[in-house]
Amino acid sequence: MTDLVDALKRAADAHGEHEDRNGGEHDENWPEWYAAYMVAESHGERLPD
Repeated sequence: MTDLVDALKRAADAHGEHEDRNGGEHDENWPEWYAAYMVAESHGERLPD
């Protein structure tokens, strides 16, 4: 379970940076963004912007 918690924390940090790059606006699609980030990270693929 710790791995999942750590992955969610990394996604949250990266998503905060994503929102900052987009004018600080709340991203209504954050669940999809988190999922895409976590899948890409786990497969060693390019992370979403």
